[in-house]
Amino acid sequence: MSSLTLADVYRARQRLAGRVAPTPLVASASLTERSGVPVYLKLETVQPTGSFKLRGATNALAQLAQEGVRRVVTASTGNHGRALAYAAHALGIEAAVCMSALVPQNKVRAVAALGARIVIAGHSQDDAQIEAQRLVRKEGYAFVPPFDDARVIAGQATIGLEILEALPDAATLIVPLSGGGLFSGVAFAAKAIRPDVTMIGVSMARGAAMHASLAAGKPVPVDELETLADSLGGGIGLDNRHTFAMTRALIDDVVLLDEASIARGIVHAYREERLVVEGAAAVGIAALLDGRIGHIERQADSSDTAGPIVVVLSGANIDMAQHLRIISDN
Repeated sequence: MSSLTLADVYRARQRLAGRVAPTPLVASASLTERSGVPVYLKLETVQPTGSFKLRGATNALAQLAQEGVRRVVTASTGNHGRALAYAAHALGIEAAVCMSALVPQNKVRAVAALGARIVIAGHSQDDAQIEAQRLVRKEGYAFVPPFDDARVIAGQATIGLEILEALPDAATLIVPLSGGGLFSGVAFAAKAIRPDVTMIGVSMARGAAMHASLAAGKPVPVDELETLADSLGGGIGLDNRHTFAMTRALIDDVVLLDEASIARGIVHAYREERLVVEGAAAVGIAALLDGRIGHIERQADSSDTAGPIVVVLSGANIDMAQHLRIISDN
């Protein structure tokens, strides 16, 4: 597993101070009523770039800037690229972002608007990764991984610190699961503070690479398919150094959702919580709506309190025309 320490996470929070503000933890009356235990939402949707990715990107670039690095490149399904471009602009660093043709155009435009060089390569996150590595070799960029990097993980882990400081008795954290940077970071910090906290990872059924890798016992390739949870797409890297081992050690359960469930999560967030969220952020809400969180089901046979629950809402960067169609159709 990674050599990441809790001290690294606290140092990351110091680097983020003045650059990335803590996000709200708000009670959800509707989900509390449905679940029978207190439910809170961690609103990473309010970040300036619309997702949690700003934490990891800022932590990584702040350290690279101190080392004299002036050009960085990454591969992204959209949100990490946007965060990297934002952080690079703030630090006066040149940024290039490689994305596949599957990345929604609203996310491509958002990255370009922040001044980053855009490179479209292939039809998968793996294709974008290959192109990013070519730029490292041929043009001298420094590569900033979207998730499998200790600096990036430490930045995302600051979410776990904020949750446990605001809600020390949190019993279950529900976190979107993709490459594992968000999940492993939040789980690492949370379990370092509260070893008994339950960590649930949620993903889409279509192309869930981390789930397939956990089942296989090693990183495996998975076809990247179109999904409402597009930010959760892509592989975890066959040479994964950090997030696979960390996720395997820290995860308590994985929930996979079909597309209809993800759509219901988006609709619920909008109609009941007054929040616009992308599909990847809606998966935690959807898992609760579907009754897929195990300890809630066990509550019927026990008088023990099974909460509070915290759902991490990872991002708001959904194409608004798509959002309107989903809301109208449901």
